[in-house]
Amino acid sequence: MKTLEERNRQLEEDDRRYIWPPFTQMREHLRQPPLIIERGSGCVLKDIYGNEYLDGVSSLWTNVHGHRKEKIDAAIRNQLNYIAHSTMLGLSNIPAIRLAKKLVEIAPRGLTRVFYSDSGSTAVEIAVKIAFQYQQQAADGDPAKTKFISVTNAYHGDTIGSVSVGGIDLFHATYRPLLFETLKTESPYCYRCTYSKTFPSCGLECLNTLENIIKADSDRIAGLVMEPLVQGAAGILVHPRGYLKGVRELCTRYGITMIADEVAVGFGKTGKMFACEHEDVSPDILALAKGISGGYLPLAATMTTEKIFEGFLGEYDEFKTFFHGHTYTGNPLACAAAIANLEIFEEERVLEKLEAKIEHLSERLEAFKSLDHVGDVRQCGIIIGIELVADKETKEPYPPRLRMGHRVIMKARSRGLIMRPLGDVIVLMPALAVSMEELDRICDVTYDAIHEVTEEGRS
Repeated sequence: MKTLEERNRQLEEDDRRYIWPPFTQMREHLRQPPLIIERGSGCVLKDIYGNEYLDGVSSLWTNVHGHRKEKIDAAIRNQLNYIAHSTMLGLSNIPAIRLAKKLVEIAPRGLTRVFYSDSGSTAVEIAVKIAFQYQQQAADGDPAKTKFISVTNAYHGDTIGSVSVGGIDLFHATYRPLLFETLKTESPYCYRCTYSKTFPSCGLECLNTLENIIKADSDRIAGLVMEPLVQGAAGILVHPRGYLKGVRELCTRYGITMIADEVAVGFGKTGKMFACEHEDVSPDILALAKGISGGYLPLAATMTTEKIFEGFLGEYDEFKTFFHGHTYTGNPLACAAAIANLEIFEEERVLEKLEAKIEHLSERLEAFKSLDHVGDVRQCGIIIGIELVADKETKEPYPPRLRMGHRVIMKARSRGLIMRPLGDVIVLMPALAVSMEELDRICDVTYDAIHEVTEEGRS
């Protein structure tokens, strides 16, 4: 029988020997002991040594009501009494049906069909394939429409289709020979505006650029893919008011399928259940994942309008089937967790209670703006991006070799707060269940870590 210390040393050794973690520079990773999480409760994580950490990024933007939420735990245990998994190829299951109905009831109006998968990448991949196939075979489709528009700095996942509509060279450039061609419109990155203008006097020049791209190629464009309100992996880029609604209007005017990727922003993080609700927008296709199961199990959904669904109806020998599927599509355990997740929103009035937390967080963030090396503080609901710069006046970024964002989050980790930066943008996205006291601690630790690291960088 191994002692606890021996077990922990073995786990660390085995982690370094066998695990290949995502988005990780492995040479550096192998030089240091891994942080191995063993337990979680509420917004607190505990490692194998018993050290506690506040989960400042909700386990990569996905945990909604905290860890070990009894209602979700119970829903999964109860479903195990029936069945853990059954294919949806030719069959169905009770939790998948009930969840689909709930999603249609709460989604933006007009979305009536649910196609399940298991990750944000696949949800977007499915959306792109549906939009493309619709044009090829629907009665009002146009086979010449084969192109897609997406936004620079976009991130929609890691499968080939979702990478093709992405726009972050650091993540995507290596795979360019494998990708299909897409049209790119400028990201509405107000802090570093491409047009050197300021909102709202800019007149949404970025939207004008998009319309010009559409006009030049409207007879070839099948769909447009965007993250509504916030481009997450780009550095928490919060779009200016009216941009989302303007995109919807352009898609309607030019007959383009609008795909809203709410994988990161859906399920309450912006202050509403879905980001599209802020500007009363209904996309033609909606991609969901991350928070859909409360951060418990892999699950995703791609929702479409009835019109799009009908474009796939036909006789057997017409082969209008959507030939796409996943082994764990509509997994009963994951769907049971998701149903419980949505019931918690209703029963505990989560969005209503979130308003005070968002306001409090906004007040606390004001202090960050006075820090010498904080260039911009961006907030949308409980989603926060704090951009560090070498020079506040010129907005000059730090040289990548200094790894300022990484240094800040490691400083915060030493004080019991888990964060993950996007380059030199410090990201905060706690669970919606976070308490006011926990929010204060998150802000205090983050502020001190930024101040200390940037001051050290000047000496």
